[in-house]
Amino acid sequence: MDARALKEGIVSGRLDPDALSAGFADLHGQLSNHEALVAADRCYFCHDAPCVTACPTDIDIPLFIRQIATGTPEAAAKTILTQNIMGGMCARVCPTETLCEEVCVREVAEGEPVQIGRLQRYATDTLMAQGVHPFSRAAPTGKRIAIVGAGPAGLACAHRLAMHGHDVLVFDARPKAGGLNEYGIAAYKSTEDFAAREVDWLLQIGGIEIRNGIALGRDMTMSELQSDYDAVFLGMGLGGVNALTAPGADKEGVLDAVGFIADLRQCTDLSSLPVGRDVVVIGGGMTAVDAAVQSKLLGALNVTIVYRRGRDRMNASVWEQELAAAKGVRIITNASPVAVHGNGAVREIEFEFTDDDLTPTGQTFRLAADQVFKAIGQTLTGDDLPDLDGRKIAVTGPGRTSVKGVWAGGDCAAGGEDLTVTAVAEGRDAAEDIHVALMRA
Repeated sequence: MDARALKEGIVSGRLDPDALSAGFADLHGQLSNHEALVAADRCYFCHDAPCVTACPTDIDIPLFIRQIATGTPEAAAKTILTQNIMGGMCARVCPTETLCEEVCVREVAEGEPVQIGRLQRYATDTLMAQGVHPFSRAAPTGKRIAIVGAGPAGLACAHRLAMHGHDVLVFDARPKAGGLNEYGIAAYKSTEDFAAREVDWLLQIGGIEIRNGIALGRDMTMSELQSDYDAVFLGMGLGGVNALTAPGADKEGVLDAVGFIADLRQCTDLSSLPVGRDVVVIGGGMTAVDAAVQSKLLGALNVTIVYRRGRDRMNASVWEQELAAAKGVRIITNASPVAVHGNGAVREIEFEFTDDDLTPTGQTFRLAADQVFKAIGQTLTGDDLPDLDGRKIAVTGPGRTSVKGVWAGGDCAAGGEDLTVTAVAEGRDAAEDIHVALMRA
């Protein structure tokens, strides 16, 4: 390790540029033409294929793999994109190991599934590289729909509505469109500015305008949207972060993991991004793993994930857990934070072991830490929203809320899993329901 990595405290430039470039390179990489044909040849093209049932967007997986096998990846891409307009990003970030590939007949019989995710990326990347947009708009309907949030749910909804001939205006609070794909995905999963390029490609359908830097509640109200537009779709995600209630949680160096990941995603020079020497990440989901792995790749000497339940209860998949371990991240389970210690800035964080039902055991331990990342969940923010189900917007059917003319989907809506692919499916299905409602009006 570079001598700079032995410095105390939170500093930048712990690793040299070559090490940073290697660490943050494309995690999987695109298949070559030959590799894609070999991978496609392993598919049994099952009737009533379990992989299709496991896909939240219902992509006809055997069909698109057959199209690759017959040398027509562009046709395969259209099969994918008809169901999932953000199939390129989903091919990079979907936990396929717990979805389509987990139920693949090859996986069940041989322990090695067809590489569905990488084949999906091969097809969609091939089409996008040609600058082709395979969909066109229907005749204009004269209807205008407002979408709040330019993340996966909002963009999927916007694209499907535009295909039906509606005019769509998308509002987003951030400077760039893309939502989670732009700000919340580990940099090694989506390289070469793919999130922004996918948004630009999606907008080729026409009929969609995106206005950035505009937030619901701050710059516009629900009543204004309802008055000015024929329908409203809420897909703004979760803007707040759950608080760490342990004493000392307000000390310097205790940060939100989502903010760290966003800063890293927008950073043009990784050697300028500060990281601690001893990093502790609290949480057990994908965000926790992404923050921990990227801390290690930036040169942190010791990185530990601490989760309050057992490994089998972690939202991060086994594959993600193994990735973290392979990068040198330690995972401690059945432990909850009880205090953050330090004189102004964090120096140690104290945990207490818990039973499976979170009952404290009385046994405590401390970890050295100059940087602590909270990855303990996010919360919905905003006023004048439709009725809630717990902490999210209550929905019925394809995203209908308690307010007539207002739909919701993605992370801000109750139900489903907090995944990009699920958000895309919810945005798509809400768009179809909005279209039917508007055409009946």
